[in-house]
Order: sequence, then structure tokens, then C-alpha cells
Amino acid sequence: MTTVKTPVDSELAAPLDLLLVNSTRSFASRMAPNGAWARFAAALARKPTTVAETLGGLVGELGRVVAGSSQLAPARGDRRFSDPAWQGNPFLHRVEQGYLAAADAAEQLFEAADLEWSDAEKITFVLDNLVEGLAPTNNPVLSPLAWKALIDTGGLCAWRGARAFVRDMASKPRVPAMVDPDAFAVGETVATTRGSVVLRTRMFELIQYAPQTPQVARVPLLVIPPVINKFYIMDLAPNRSMIEHYVRGGQQVFAISWRNPSVRHRDWGFDAYGASIIEALDAISAITGEEQANLYATCSGGMLTAMTLAHLAATGRGDRVESLTLGVTVLDQSHAGFASAVVDERSARAAIRMSAGKGYLDGAATAEMFAWLRPTDLVWRYWVNNYIEGRSPAPFDVLFWNADTTRMAAALHRDMVQLGLHNKLVTPGAAEMLGSPVDLGVVQCDAYVVGGIADHICPWQATYRSAALLGGKNNRYVLSSSGHIASLVNPPGNPKASFRGAPVDAGLAPDDWLAGVEKTAGSWWPDHLAWLGERSGGDVDAPRRLGGPGHEPVAPAPGTYVLEK
Repeated sequence: MTTVKTPVDSELAAPLDLLLVNSTRSFASRMAPNGAWARFAAALARKPTTVAETLGGLVGELGRVVAGSSQLAPARGDRRFSDPAWQGNPFLHRVEQGYLAAADAAEQLFEAADLEWSDAEKITFVLDNLVEGLAPTNNPVLSPLAWKALIDTGGLCAWRGARAFVRDMASKPRVPAMVDPDAFAVGETVATTRGSVVLRTRMFELIQYAPQTPQVARVPLLVIPPVINKFYIMDLAPNRSMIEHYVRGGQQVFAISWRNPSVRHRDWGFDAYGASIIEALDAISAITGEEQANLYATCSGGMLTAMTLAHLAATGRGDRVESLTLGVTVLDQSHAGFASAVVDERSARAAIRMSAGKGYLDGAATAEMFAWLRPTDLVWRYWVNNYIEGRSPAPFDVLFWNADTTRMAAALHRDMVQLGLHNKLVTPGAAEMLGSPVDLGVVQCDAYVVGGIADHICPWQATYRSAALLGGKNNRYVLSSSGHIASLVNPPGNPKASFRGAPVDAGLAPDDWLAGVEKTAGSWWPDHLAWLGERSGGDVDAPRRLGGPGHEPVAPAPGTYVLEK
């Protein structure tokens, strides 16, 4: 099927902090008629000839479908119609082509309306979800997969599907389950890299990982994960773990595991998280005896880390950080896609009031918002598998992690919404961290910034622009294949993986940068490990024991906070 495009199709993703507004709204409210619908209708009314031609073309194509002469076929890569029955059965083939014809007509009408950017984003969201939801592959009466499953299971699949539907709709996020909750076990099949918790505070646990080489980098590496979901996206299954990769590569690795906040932690905001990052740096310095550290932060953790580095620079302590790595992190929110199009002061205030009333933003609400941004892959695919075929979803570590959501403290939710709404980080001094005005231009350490070319949450163009905000003279941008998480969880050995890497040039637009950089086959992980090695101060003997005076191990990795629900 041809999906609906917008005039800014290169930047359709939606940065996290703006999604935090839309996560407080129901799916129905995002689909409901509003001013954008009225302007869409008015725009089409001003082009009656175009509308008539489009509808006439649809009628003509439907006539060819009925006559069996239509040449319409699913787009390459559209796996929904892969079952041979869609082509071999004359009735199903006509249903398929009729659907494709209607979807094409919807796209043509949308493009003809030529809407202003924010209206285009709103209508895109609605039309995409309507078109995807009405696909005949989602209909249990029409789907050949449903009939085959009924025969193969003697009707048992219908009972399984109904039971799964009731279970999923009984609680948020009220979308089909993408993975069974017992598919993996934290600390047993994921988050298994050996280490110890060497500091536990009210907000986080600091994990030091056991060295796996005789010598390690002198300058330690601190991993700072997002504040939504658990930290072990950085430590998935063996041979798919970033932390394992860096430990095996001789890095001296520490990681923060954020606590899952509850109502009593409602006041944790930017300053609390920034102070925690500094507290972790202090602990690492005490354990290793090194004043500097390399930092590797992802997504929302990257935003907090960049702001903290600006504070350190403003207070004369910028040299504490040797280098900064940012993974899928947006600091510049301009042209941010659907989320920014529907966010205004009124909706932002309503979202802040909602989380303030509860004391937190529920992680399930954010998971639901993420799912409906990619309905084919994250909703309807599992609708067919779970409900129509009555099958359990396949075990996949990334989706298990994705379902292991955490809450966000009300104060942090407020701070992030306001930061994104006004795009404060692009203007020096517009935001504050720990009493210091945030100017990303004073962050002088070398930076390695990673984006994902198919990222639907943090558009790669925005991550490239964000890299240009940092003040380092030797900043490198790497564009990984795949999307938001798969671009990071990109272990060596994947034959489909590739990346492009080159210095950041603030004078180049993202697409111009892309045009001038050759693709390299393989994972970007070895490239980053080599880059870190140049900024790690040489090698020293690996520590014989973890922790140190005042930082004795209190629990084995992955700690206890990661297990809290």
C-alpha cells in the first residue's frame, strides 16, 4: 500500500519530549474531528476539479478491479499480502486491489489539499491509522491466515485470539502484546554482563562491570540510559549487548540504572537528574582515581547529559568529561513531526496538569503513543498474529525491553514538555540546569553522535542538527541503518547493517551531509570503540576487584532497581 506522505516527509519522526504531551491524550481524541479536518475539507472544496478527477480515477480503477484487468499490486516490501491466496483467489485478489485503489485515492486527495505543515501532520496521523486499520488483512472474515488457522487448530485459534484480545484491552496500553511478559528474565537471559552495584542512591544504582581483558582503558566509560524504560537496552542478550561489547573491547565500563519513580518521587526534575549524573561521575573518580570520564548517553538520557555538561562547563568543570557520545538524541526540536504539530501551550499545560495530579506519567501511555505512530509494524502486525491466528508473539529481546516500561516523575515530565515546546536548547541561556544557563556551544569535548536513518521517534536530521549545537571542534556524526532502537542495538555480524560516518559540518544541511558520505558495511560499534580508544588515555592493568573504599559492592549486576515495577 502507498502510505500518506507530508510535505516534510524526510522528518516524520517525533522527538520524545513532545510525545510526552500526546501520551496524555487518548487515541480517540487524537483521531477526532478538529480544526485540521475542517481546513482539510475546505482545501479540497477549493479544488473541485482535482477532487472530481481523483474520485473518477478511483471509480475507473474499481471498474478494472471488478473486470479483472487492474494492474495494482502491493508495494515492494509490503508483507501483509504475502499469502498466496491474495493473488490466487479471484475474490480476495479483487478485495486486495480495491483496497489499494482506495488507499491511493486517499493519498492523492491528501497531496492535493497542500495543507500547512502542522495540519498536514495531524491529518497524516489520522489517515495513516484509518487506511492501515481498514486493510482487509486485518479482517478475520477475509484473512486467509484466519481460515487456515481455524482449520489447523480445529477452531482453537479463535478461543486463543479472543482470550488474548480481552487480556490486552483490559489494561494500558491497550494494543496487541508484542511479546510475552515471561519471554525473557532480567539478569538471566537479558542484562547478563557480569558486574556489581557500587553505589545506590535514592535515584539510581551505579553498576561497575567486571573487566574481561588483562588491561583496560585508563579513562572510564559511563553509560547513561534513557529515563523511560530500563537501562538494559544497553545490555541485552549475550552478543547483542553494547556494554558487553565495550567491556570485551577493553573499556572500563560503568552504567547508571535509574529508579522507577513513584508518587513520592514526583519532584524529581532536571536538576535532580543532572545532580545524579555528577554524583555518578564523582563515584567513578573515587573508584578509578581518574578525574575524567567518557560519557555515552542515549535518547532522553542524552538530553539530560548534554545539559549537565553545559552546567559543568559553565562552572569551570568542563574538563571532567573527555568525550561525549549521544545515541538517537534530539536537542533541536524544529520540524519535529506529528508530535510538535499537535502540541501547543494549551495541550502542554493539560498534559502537565495530568501528570502533576498523578505524580508521574505512566509508561504504558507513552508505549501506546509510540505504537500508533507505526500502526502497521507495531499494532496490526500483532493484531493478525495474536487475535486472528491465535498465536503467541515471537520472543524478541528489544520488544521485551520496550514492554518493560517505567514511569516518569511529574517534575521531569513538566521540564521536558516545556523544553521541547519552546525548543529551548537551540537558544543559549533559554534553559537551566542546576542554576546554570544551558549553552551547548560551551561543551568543548569531542562528540560522537549516532542517528538512525529510519528512526520514527528521533529523526536523524534532527540528531544531525543537534550535533551541530555542540561546541567541540572534532565532532563526528554516524548515521546507522534501521530505526530508533535497532540503530543502536547493532552488533557486528549483521550482514544487513551499514553506517555512514563523517565530521559534523554546521554549514551543511543534513541531506547535503548524507550525499557526501560513503556507506560502510557492517556495524558502527567497532568504529565507535576505536574512536573511544583514542580518547581513553592509554591502558592500565584491569582492577582486581570492583568498587573501592566507600563504594563497596552491594549487589550483583543488573542490580535491584531494574527489577522494580
